[in-house]
Amino acid sequence: MLKAVIFDFDGVITDSEILHFRAFNQVLRQYGIELTKQEYYKTYLGFNDADCYGLLIHQGLLKAEQEQIGNLIEEKKLIYKELAKTEGKMIEGVRDFLTLLEENSIPMAICSGSLLTEVEMVLEDTRLRHLFEVIVSGEQVKKGKPDPEGFLLSLKRLNSNVNSGQAGNQNDILPGECIVIEDSHWGLEAAKAAGMHTIAVTNSYGAEQLGMAEKIVNQLNELSIDDLQQLCS
Repeated sequence: MLKAVIFDFDGVITDSEILHFRAFNQVLRQYGIELTKQEYYKTYLGFNDADCYGLLIHQGLLKAEQEQIGNLIEEKKLIYKELAKTEGKMIEGVRDFLTLLEENSIPMAICSGSLLTEVEMVLEDTRLRHLFEVIVSGEQVKKGKPDPEGFLLSLKRLNSNVNSGQAGNQNDILPGECIVIEDSHWGLEAAKAAGMHTIAVTNSYGAEQLGMAEKIVNQLNELSIDDLQQLCS
């Protein structure tokens, strides 16, 4: 039975993957490197900021020290914020789908590699913040996707809300009663490792690269409550 839906954020709710790419490159240019869009989408898109910079350092591409990663993240955050103010937009079909879940009293959460301030800013601007009971952001986990830590933490917090003021955990939502909606194979791997059901949306990658998902759609408003219930049956 379907009891919760957990969303990735960038590339699922907001059309912001390209903005993150541009912000990363603006920081990296100071170090004499620049990623192509193909390189970014193939290798780095699924990582949170810390893991992305860490990988670039490990690969020898970014000539910086691990201790500098915090400053790089802050610099990229400011650049992204300015881009999102003028160029960020919600993906078509998202609002209709969120309304469908709200009307059916399905709890919703976000599990994103982005920073909490980045997620909150967009949700407030689009007046969607009230729909999400839980937001788990990149800085709240030790391991980003494809590790399942973020999705398991999202579920733990959803269950804290469900059982608020009650003794015991008799109403806990189980992983198999959750659907995760993702746009990348990193996120799908994390969701599967968490024991959750998966839907992929083809906003960032083609269907041929998202084959591990149980269901693939072009837009979220293609989905019905019956579609979701069938995945959890």
